[in-house]
Amino acid sequence: MNRKEFLRLAGSVTVLLANGQVTTANNISGFSAVKPNVAFRFAVASDGHFGEEKTEYESHFSNVVAAINKEHARHPFKFSVINGDIVHNDKAHYPAAKKALDGLECKYYVTQGNHDHVTAEEWQSVWNMPVNFDFTYKRCAFLLATTSNEKGEYLCPDLEWLSGKLKEHKNREVFIFIHINPGALTKYAVDCPPFFELLEKHGKVRAVFNGHDHDEDGIKKRNNTPFVFDSHFGGSWGTEYRGYRIVEVMKDGSVITYVMNPDTAINQDKLV
Repeated sequence: MNRKEFLRLAGSVTVLLANGQVTTANNISGFSAVKPNVAFRFAVASDGHFGEEKTEYESHFSNVVAAINKEHARHPFKFSVINGDIVHNDKAHYPAAKKALDGLECKYYVTQGNHDHVTAEEWQSVWNMPVNFDFTYKRCAFLLATTSNEKGEYLCPDLEWLSGKLKEHKNREVFIFIHINPGALTKYAVDCPPFFELLEKHGKVRAVFNGHDHDEDGIKKRNNTPFVFDSHFGGSWGTEYRGYRIVEVMKDGSVITYVMNPDTAINQDKLV
């Protein structure tokens, strides 16, 4: 497999081994049989673009909140991440966008995207969390980092901050959330070679979650690192559906993930 192979297997489970090799397991329909073996689960959604003209952005927000809450009632999420482009260029939309997301019945975190045109100070004021933020749960660490600024520039994540956090969490399994893909894997990505040097040194980064590319809803790889996309829940372009991604961390350490479209599981993958 080359480093840019696109794993999009809606009808089967893909096993991503720790050494980067990829194999295919038998189909697991909906994963309902393995729910007792789930240690915890979380949801990831991106690209709501609240305020974008000629889109039904208020409905898009209420729909994704309702969908996540419905699934949360069935099998609770520990948290959700809204992975960038929460509003569309105008920071005046933040109060309404935040009010809509506050309807989520699970705790949620946010990352800054290239359409979230605010300074780091303004972001802190709105969300009560910095643009670069981390937290832990059980054996895992979660790193949320900005890949843009108030000008909407496409940026690599803050490598100094990221390096420090990877050292701090050297004994944990790490999940990274950044809006823009740093591996030059999509049309609108950036290329950040030092990012991969950091990941290689750490050795326990299980996955990097990206938004930004509304037409991407699968997994791509570079240097044995899986980059996981979740389509979009708003905006004017992308996949025909608007959905979100579910991630289930299993008791044996494996990770199962799939996209909700918006109520049907597709693109089912397993990371071992």
